Amino acid sequence: MFEHHRKPLLSRREFMERQLRYFGFSLLILAFSIGIGTAGYHYWGNLAWVDSFLNASMILTGMGPVDHLETNGGKLFSAFYALFSGISFLTFVAVLFAPVYHRFLHKFHLDVEDGGEEETGSRSDRS
Repeated sequence: MFEHHRKPLLSRREFMERQLRYFGFSLLILAFSIGIGTAGYHYWGNLAWVDSFLNASMILTGMGPVDHLETNGGKLFSAFYALFSGISFLTFVAVLFAPVYHRFLHKFHLDVEDGGEEETGSRSDRS
């Protein structure tokens, strides 16, 4: 997982390797989500594969559906897929940016600790 806040920051190279791993995992989440949507729109919405992919992509990114669905199964799938897509997209973004957010907080914490130690040391010298 991530290094403890008391450990030094990773080198840029190690950080980029970590970021690439998380990018790959986030792409898997995205591909899985689009795959579910494409298959569902094709099966329950009676849409062609390309139209199913278009609708799944548009719902997943929050743009909304393109095609009007006629069947009750298609409408129900579309509703549940929209709910799933909101969570899936947030998960995709969270996984993608987790290493960057951690590095920022880790760097901030190291800066605060370093500043606090210097301040404490200078106070004891004055006393």
